[in-house]
Amino acid sequence: MHAVKPLPFNPTKLRGLSEKLIVSHHENNYGGAVKNLNRTEEELARVSKDTPPLVVAALKERELTFANSATLHELYFGNLGGDGKASSAIEGAVARTYGSFGRWEELFRLTGMGLAGGSGWVVLAWDFQRGEARSYWSGNHTQGCAFGQPLLVLDMYEHAYAIDYGAAAAKYVDAFFQNIQWDEVNRRLESAQRRSA
Repeated sequence: MHAVKPLPFNPTKLRGLSEKLIVSHHENNYGGAVKNLNRTEEELARVSKDTPPLVVAALKERELTFANSATLHELYFGNLGGDGKASSAIEGAVARTYGSFGRWEELFRLTGMGLAGGSGWVVLAWDFQRGEARSYWSGNHTQGCAFGQPLLVLDMYEHAYAIDYGAAAAKYVDAFFQNIQWDEVNRRLESAQRRSA
């Protein structure tokens, strides 16, 4: 059984993201993904040689959706709670790919805004195939870099911001950037680069 991981920060301390928003997101959306992953795995444990393949395929699709949702939420909450000030390791990694940290941030924000009003994720990942940090769009929980380690995760599903901002997704993205825990992003980057070597 999978368990809900606690928030790694005090939800009353974030700038521009209310405790109500964060707690609701954590308990309902992330908690729901964990609960549904457990239920799906219980159903998969009951599969027998007589189970129709289309039932197994549907369960496996749900398993991937809920597992990825849980993981992406854990990474999202894990990269919040900081002061929003990037440090050298990640700045250098994205500058090598995008020319500058500013250009990377501009494109990351625009990718998020492209998902506003809909649903999805923006993920800065270490792409092991290409040996670089690159941002990717994800329209749902089952799309991602095929051989990548998420470094920074932005949840653009409306549940991540509607309580505080309604449809004003750009204000949410601004608040997200003010609260990034760049030390955690750098830790993920260093881990990925070690495995890449």
